[in-house]
Amino acid sequence: MAYGEKVLDHYENPRNVGVLDKDAKNVGTGMVGAPACGDVMRLQIQVDDNGVIEEAKFKTYGCGSAIASSSLLTEWVKGKTLDEAAQIKNSDIAEELALPLLKFIVQSWLKMQLKQPLVILNLRRNGNYFDRYCC
Repeated sequence: MAYGEKVLDHYENPRNVGVLDKDAKNVGTGMVGAPACGDVMRLQIQVDDNGVIEEAKFKTYGCGSAIASSSLLTEWVKGKTLDEAAQIKNSDIAEELALPLLKFIVQSWLKMQLKQPLVILNLRRNGNYFDRYCC
């Protein structure tokens, strides 16, 4: 399978690889994947006092499209509010990277990967788990 230029760029030069302090009140962490097939993706976001994402980091073990998708997602969420970030669709990432349908499973994980830190941050900041980001 031949990857497009944007996938190769994000795969060969991934943005925002790293780790944030998972115990910090303003950091949310999400992890998804299937270790049996080799894809595991972790996303961490850090927000300021107004709920704007000021930092995003990822670590992904898997195929080129999984790494590229995580890299692009971290670029897209920076500077957005939690509500704005929650509006990012799997199809937006797939379209931007011109990913084939065969890579749909990776795309379905992206939304879960983003949703988990949003829920955790809301719980830490507001004490309310069941909100618009959950379920």
